[in-house]
Amino acid sequence: MSENSPSIAIIGGTGKEGYALAARFAKVGFRTIIGSRSDSKAINAAYNLNTDFHVLTAEGASNREATSKADVVLLAIPYDGMKPILEDIKSAASGKVIINIASSLDAEKKSRARINPAGSIAMEIQNFLGPDSKVVDAFQNISPEQLEKFDEKIETNVLVVGADRETRDMIIGIIKKIGIDAYDAGAIQNAVVVETMTAALIAINIRYKTKGAGIRLVGVSSS
Repeated sequence: MSENSPSIAIIGGTGKEGYALAARFAKVGFRTIIGSRSDSKAINAAYNLNTDFHVLTAEGASNREATSKADVVLLAIPYDGMKPILEDIKSAASGKVIINIASSLDAEKKSRARINPAGSIAMEIQNFLGPDSKVVDAFQNISPEQLEKFDEKIETNVLVVGADRETRDMIIGIIKKIGIDAYDAGAIQNAVVVETMTAALIAINIRYKTKGAGIRLVGVSSS
């Protein structure tokens, strides 16, 4: 794997948030494999992405095949639908860096946090996949609406937690390449903070009638 340009699988890349992330990675030259339970749906999404953004860097595959082809696997799937997908890709995920973007929310009221019984979703994924996979959290606190602003600077910052420092630095580096400032927020034990913060941002969106509430760090340089 090249630390500067790893290949990236977007599991759930045919959904709104997954497709926006896939487009951002493909646009700047990362080999981007869109994964779906239907390989034909993934192939069609990749074709549309390449056509819409005038690139040749996206391809489509089944979730398991996409995982096996990539260095970094981004899970752009909601927590409620995650278990069967993790079971499907588990054998292919060994030795990979796994990015979870799901947040810990109450199933009935998304503006309320619900702490995962394992401590965090990231910890649950790590426990399930085992020590050969490196799990990090990222993108929890940024809305799909912001990710779709491809030609604008995104003001929201991304917090990266989990795995080891070298892995977090690598993920921060590739996030910066898609035009978003990212920061190392520590070990996987801090994932609960990042995952539950989304509930507060959703509550802010509701209270102030907006869609793109996010976070921005002050007093620290992103370099």
